[in-house]
Amino acid sequence: MKNTSWSTWPRQRAGLLALAVSALMVACGSAPQDEFANISPDKLYADAKEEADDGNFESAIKRLEKVEARASGTVLAQQAQIDLAYAYYKTGEKAQALAKLERFIRLHPTSPALDYAYYLQGLINFNDDLGLFGRLASQDLAERDQQAARDAYESFRLLSDRFPNSKYTPDARLRMNHIVNSLAAGEVHVARYYLRRGANLAAANRAQQAVKDYRQSPAIEEALYIMTKAYDNLGLVQLRDDAQRVLQQSFPGSKYLGEQAQTQQAPVSKPWWQLW
Repeated sequence: MKNTSWSTWPRQRAGLLALAVSALMVACGSAPQDEFANISPDKLYADAKEEADDGNFESAIKRLEKVEARASGTVLAQQAQIDLAYAYYKTGEKAQALAKLERFIRLHPTSPALDYAYYLQGLINFNDDLGLFGRLASQDLAERDQQAARDAYESFRLLSDRFPNSKYTPDARLRMNHIVNSLAAGEVHVARYYLRRGANLAAANRAQQAVKDYRQSPAIEEALYIMTKAYDNLGLVQLRDDAQRVLQQSFPGSKYLGEQAQTQQAPVSKPWWQLW
């Protein structure tokens, strides 16, 4: 029995080896194939641009990711990163787009495309659904996160300060003005809400913050009026008179001046916290 067992072992070992080789071949055969394996980075990039121009951003992303990996450390890879960020943005992948741009800005501070990176970064946040620009009429500004708008402003500011002659800077400055006015309008909207609910101190504080942060915004006219009304309701005569004096000096033709304008706001029938 012992001799028989030893005599069959080589054949068993050969069978096991053949089985292992066969399993390896099956595994290799089932591995996903790289559809771009034999295409150069330059050709891949050109194809990606064509796909993006036709609106096929998902297809462009696949090619640009390959370009970024294969051409690592080259100018072509840098361009692919920028184009990837735009493609992610167009497919609704905001987080991936911003992450790609943040990495690009950090790793390539001297890139000729840095101005565009800042501009695209600002544009993505500017168009965010949680910002102040998409559904102004249908969504309560008091419930909206304004951080995206502030992030957009910072990107546009960096572009404007560092690249004053960039072709993207004029548009960035226009968007900065819009952001400031929208943020101010949001603050005044909240202050107006508090005033109507009888939360006079909260209304005065919110309006005062708007005046402090956004001095040049048209919304400041109403902010000063809200301060006047809120301080009057609180019996703070000196603060009321100060706010009204600034309103008169800054906006001499304001619709909020005079007895008729003083009654434009809806009357407060009960405190904001009273439900009956």
